[in-house]
Amino acid sequence: MRRNLVRALTGVAVAAALIGTAACAPSDKSGDNGDGKSCTYKIAMMGPITGDNAGLGKPILQAVQLAVEKHNSAHADKCVTLEQADDKGDSSVAPGLAQGLVANASVLGVVGPAFSGPTSATGSIFEGGKLPIISASATRPDLSTKGWTTFHRSLGNDASQGPAVGKFIKESLKASKVFVIDDTSDYGTGLSEESKKALGSAVVGYEQIQPKQTDFSAVVAKVKTAAPDVVFFAGYYAEGGPLAKQIKGTGIKTTFVGPDGIKDQGFITGAADAAEGSIVTCPCIPAEKATGTFAADYKARFKEDAGTYAAEAFDAANVFLDGITSGVTDRAKMLDFVNKYDKDGVSKHIKFDAHGEIAADQIVIWTYDVKGGQIIAREPIK
Repeated sequence: MRRNLVRALTGVAVAAALIGTAACAPSDKSGDNGDGKSCTYKIAMMGPITGDNAGLGKPILQAVQLAVEKHNSAHADKCVTLEQADDKGDSSVAPGLAQGLVANASVLGVVGPAFSGPTSATGSIFEGGKLPIISASATRPDLSTKGWTTFHRSLGNDASQGPAVGKFIKESLKASKVFVIDDTSDYGTGLSEESKKALGSAVVGYEQIQPKQTDFSAVVAKVKTAAPDVVFFAGYYAEGGPLAKQIKGTGIKTTFVGPDGIKDQGFITGAADAAEGSIVTCPCIPAEKATGTFAADYKARFKEDAGTYAAEAFDAANVFLDGITSGVTDRAKMLDFVNKYDKDGVSKHIKFDAHGEIAADQIVIWTYDVKGGQIIAREPIK
């Protein structure tokens, strides 16, 4: 749902208050690294820091903060300031923020945007400013087909997740009747399209809900009539939780399956008891499976386990930080560095093809169980 121009301009004003937050170790003073030395270099994180789906932005932001702090601790002479651009996951807010980042010549790279809608709305802006971006979470397949040389992502897209979801539902869950629902977002519609292709004749119904919708009675009635083995919801947790709750509230015996957009504690909060037994899929690695000390370092720094997309965001940030360490001082050189990057990250080997995509053999779609009020890694879909 698009907001009007006034809302977009308001988002820019809010962002102005947020942009400029430093993640310089050992101090949090903006623009310096804690010992009085000015930080010349900047990278940005763009995503929902506030708003209905801020839970999905928080692990990304914290992972980027961790990467910047580690870099600054090791490279005080090339310290980096982290800019925070809070797009609220809103496609109407994002363009103003992107323009602000492009106008700031000291910003050499952006981790984000986090969601597919804002990425679609800003891709041409970043392209015009030749500002390289690496999203850790925007999965709509056609984002890499726009001709944007600056676009990259550090995880698999929904052309990978959709077929994997279909295979999992049919082969592992043994479902012959599947009802598909999406939330009309760029992300949700893209994933539902790919999933329906993979599910084929198993799809017994398809409906759409709207962002911020709270009453799902009409859709739930259609689900009840179809009596599916599985309901697959392609969307975000703000609507996914209440939807699952209302479906279970009718007594329908079905398994609720959702993608990375619901992989957040907010889904469990919204669904309450109905969350139990749900299954989540994600092209993101469980934090405990990430290599090196990432999971332990994240928990030590933020006093909580790394959440959805955190490892992928840490890798994205480190691509830019490695560039700065190697002597990159402008966007043209950074874009060239990113395009030639070829190194192991904590989530996978990071190397981008000509369209900014990760190699297919590095993409793994994981499944997660919702059990005992927690989202627990299950297994990868093979």
